[in-house]
Amino acid sequence: MGVFSRYKAVLESDDRPMAVKTALQLINRELDEYLGGIQGEFDADTRFAITWFEQNGNGKGDYGVADNLARARGISVESVKHAGIVESAAGKVRILKREELDEDWEPETDSHLTIWECLQHLVKVHERDGLSHDSAILLKKIGNQAEAVKDLAYCLYDISANKRKDAKEATAYNALIADWTELTRQAATVHDTRRDGQMRLDV
Repeated sequence: MGVFSRYKAVLESDDRPMAVKTALQLINRELDEYLGGIQGEFDADTRFAITWFEQNGNGKGDYGVADNLARARGISVESVKHAGIVESAAGKVRILKREELDEDWEPETDSHLTIWECLQHLVKVHERDGLSHDSAILLKKIGNQAEAVKDLAYCLYDISANKRKDAKEATAYNALIADWTELTRQAATVHDTRRDGQMRLDV
């Protein structure tokens, strides 16, 4: 939108002035295509969670629907439950809220690691502490999954802001995205300092 404020006019391909509404439609179309493409890079449990979140948010949905969705991704609801992403009981399934996630979770020791979990734990720490020692260390521990975590943050921001109209969730993802460059820089300064793997930031 900065383009519209800097220039007298923005033109269509036929030289007619482009309306702001048209520009927004083009931007959203490109964003949808981009986000649709990156979803294929995620693990099956995360792809299930994205679709379930888009349909239900953190509310409950029918187990049968969840089962069909999971099977379409080559997994089961039990797999997503084992990953620590959902609760399944009494014929209903719901995605766990960030505050319900395991406080002792460590990405290096998680035998069923998902991009969804990595992002939600990172957002939880960032919501609590912002740019901090703890958020930088967690991003460092996430390691090779970091780019996929950032892509998922963009994806869930789009769903929260544009499809679910959930301002609170959208703000949480947007805040992490806004700090991502600096958080990545800080994570790069994290080093193991003891044999037990304790980490610190270079200052």
